[in-house]
Amino acid sequence: MTGFPVQRDGVLYLTEGGQETEIMYKFGHALPEFAMYPLLDNPKAMADLHGMYARFLDAAAKHGFSALVSGLDYRASPDWGEKLGYSRQALADALLQSIDFLRDAARPYQGQIPEILIGGMMGPRGDAYSLNRTMTAEESEDYHSFQLETLKSAQVDFCTAVTFNSVAEGLGVARAAARVGMPLSLSFTLDGNHRLKSGPSLKEAIETIDAEAGDARPDVYGINCSHPIEFEPALQPGDWILRLRSLRPNASAKDKGELCQIGHLDDGNPVDLGETMGRLARTYPHMDIWGGCCGTWEAHLDEIARNVRQARL
Repeated sequence: MTGFPVQRDGVLYLTEGGQETEIMYKFGHALPEFAMYPLLDNPKAMADLHGMYARFLDAAAKHGFSALVSGLDYRASPDWGEKLGYSRQALADALLQSIDFLRDAARPYQGQIPEILIGGMMGPRGDAYSLNRTMTAEESEDYHSFQLETLKSAQVDFCTAVTFNSVAEGLGVARAAARVGMPLSLSFTLDGNHRLKSGPSLKEAIETIDAEAGDARPDVYGINCSHPIEFEPALQPGDWILRLRSLRPNASAKDKGELCQIGHLDDGNPVDLGETMGRLARTYPHMDIWGGCCGTWEAHLDEIARNVRQARL
């Protein structure tokens, strides 16, 4: 394990988009508890996923991006696995199978894409859009260690913790990742008040975790599962923002709670979203990890990559 990729002039990374919304609403596969790994036993779903990841990687190759590939294990932590009837061993097996799938999907692109890194994806213990059960940093470190240790055994290149809304839970997962020896990107979701649901601003969350984690601080911070109208006002000036390298927006400007209830895909406007990301790439030249979240896939990723690449020429 060599650590999270460092920033390099001219090197940009593209991630996948919102795989859950894509596979549910475009391909009709149900996701119990919003979990992807139950699809591992569904050959049709896996074929659809393989095509989805190929189209994401096509966008990376087309625009000269490196690729950070993750995404089937967002709900593969103990509480969610228990809800789905998975024993700890069955959950670990599903995690390993998920990583095998990503490697298989990425293999044809070796040589077409400058660098391909395979990662694990961790979600919060509770609902990302609600005030989760109160967790101390110590409880978070203990809880998230299972998934991190399993991903370490799978020899992934990195782990991304996404849609976190609690400083204490973020601090715990950072400490767990450091103890396990796993490069970590920690990404927050913001609400319509441009803050974490638990109250802090993005600046406060990043500065607090960096201060309290010390040497265990995350390699990278990011924003995901929020539309630019939610997160752009949070991008306040200061040295802290240099720690923010990753933007993965939602396609729709609608409230996230509303999106969960409408029962269909709202993919917003891919052209407008791409142009917004291009403008942000010019404003924040240090940001080098770009992708999408709910409602996004190849059309959005193509527009985002094209605009970001043009912004950096």
